[in-house]
Amino acid sequence: MGFLVSPGVDVNEVDLTNVIPAVSTSIGGIVGHFKWGPVEEVVSVGSEKELVANYGKPDNNTYKQWFQASAFLQYGNALNVYRFDSSGFNATNTTGSPESTLKIKNSTDYQLSPQAVDESPDGNDTHFIAKYPGALGNSLQVVVVTNENHDNSPLSISETANNAVDKPSTEAGITDEFHIVVIDRVGTITGTANTVLEVFKDLTSTAGDKFDDGSSQYYKDVLEVQSQWIWAGADTIDITNSPIIGDFNLDGGSDGTAPTTTAMAAVYTTAFGDADTLDVNILIGPTGADSSAVGYAAANEVIAVSSARKDCVAVVSPPTTGGSGTALQALASTAVTNAKTWADGITTNSYGILSSTAAYVYDKYNDVYRWIGSAGHVAGLLANVDDVAEPWFSPAGYNRGQLRGVVKLGYNPTSTQRDILYKARINPLVSFPGQGLLLFGDKTAQSKPSAFDRINVRRLFIILEKAISTASKFQLFELNDEFTRAMFRNMTEPFLRDVKGRRGITDFLVVCDETNNTGEVIDTNRFVADIYIKPARSINFITLNFIATRTGVEFSEIAGKQ
Repeated sequence: MGFLVSPGVDVNEVDLTNVIPAVSTSIGGIVGHFKWGPVEEVVSVGSEKELVANYGKPDNNTYKQWFQASAFLQYGNALNVYRFDSSGFNATNTTGSPESTLKIKNSTDYQLSPQAVDESPDGNDTHFIAKYPGALGNSLQVVVVTNENHDNSPLSISETANNAVDKPSTEAGITDEFHIVVIDRVGTITGTANTVLEVFKDLTSTAGDKFDDGSSQYYKDVLEVQSQWIWAGADTIDITNSPIIGDFNLDGGSDGTAPTTTAMAAVYTTAFGDADTLDVNILIGPTGADSSAVGYAAANEVIAVSSARKDCVAVVSPPTTGGSGTALQALASTAVTNAKTWADGITTNSYGILSSTAAYVYDKYNDVYRWIGSAGHVAGLLANVDDVAEPWFSPAGYNRGQLRGVVKLGYNPTSTQRDILYKARINPLVSFPGQGLLLFGDKTAQSKPSAFDRINVRRLFIILEKAISTASKFQLFELNDEFTRAMFRNMTEPFLRDVKGRRGITDFLVVCDETNNTGEVIDTNRFVADIYIKPARSINFITLNFIATRTGVEFSEIAGKQ
């Protein structure tokens, strides 16, 4: 600020309107084995339709995590999906025998892969490659036709492709351009053989060629940016001596071996471990037909990721079989014992949430019923409560705990069995006559009695910590004086009052002054704020006392002033 030399008015502005930003509360995250889609890359999916479009339909090898993802999307509409695939390969049109070792995981891998941009592993001619690893790519056919001859293509080139191009005859003289049509040759993708998936018109084989609007006309660039199904291979299309290019059937793609629950759990750190680069609020742990020991080891890995991030919770469910191979949908007493054994191996942690059993769901894509882990459904209830109430409300019970799309549960625990489960930190899934299937508990995996042994309190503090810490970043490199501390209080206290008004907390206190920002603290370049919170608590136990009294007795005599 400058100083006035002669009399005048100097106008300055001080911004005291800083507020706490809204933060996400219901973004899910899952690692899964799927038939299609980018590998080792997080993709946001908003519906089951998008799940199918990005990752294919479920089958016997992929249904476990696929239906966990689908279950979550019945309640929430934001799911980050990470495809884990260690042994699948891409289909190609390779001349001679199909490639057996060509793996392009995603767009980044394509740009960096010498297999794609230099030469194929065995030196054979590779013009086209399926976009992602998986046997689904074996259904693809790529038809390349020149402007000059597409209407007179031989029968070996699909009539469907020619009809899709539908070029006017006036362009027949343009011989340095061609069209690419991607076809579902077998019908595995769409259900109907020879269905056109994509059409790319008026492409060239010369790098650097442009359309009139300045976009690339070079077919490799176009496919890389626009195609959902194929990459261009190492070998370049040459039309100079070939009026009709031909059709290319892709083959050699494989789904690979389905990863174990342990292997999948280990990937969660890679997929979701970095809170600074990826926003996620609810992790859905893998569930397999494993022993209790394998099951709790996998659960611990996923919960550890959420605990390290400190801005999300992890929902896990027990293996679909017990330690001796006993199915959880067998005798309830055995199932409860198996679930307790599993839970006993899970480290106490308020960032974990445990459900009790498997869920039986209908697979409309294969017309079968399947047992899956219930973690996806419970995670979905957490996302749903954010929409119908507030994140700090309990997701359990008759009002917000109704399971969707579940035919039956692995077992229905009795009241005594629910007591066993609850003591083991497991939230029971129950079926009450006329009430449907419910989540009937809101405990975290913390064993020590405290406010943080409840889901609503843990999520409340995640939201408060995330929102206030995000806002406090703007205090970095400012001066640690009363002005800055007052700005922090003026920003934080209205936010907490709002949460209090929305029933998340009953009271609070923000201390940020010279008492906790002493000279020693200031000299070490630190800023300290102590935020005291009284969280709202959910009701887990209801006591109703019905008292019969004598006629003529005044209630004030026995119950005091009302």
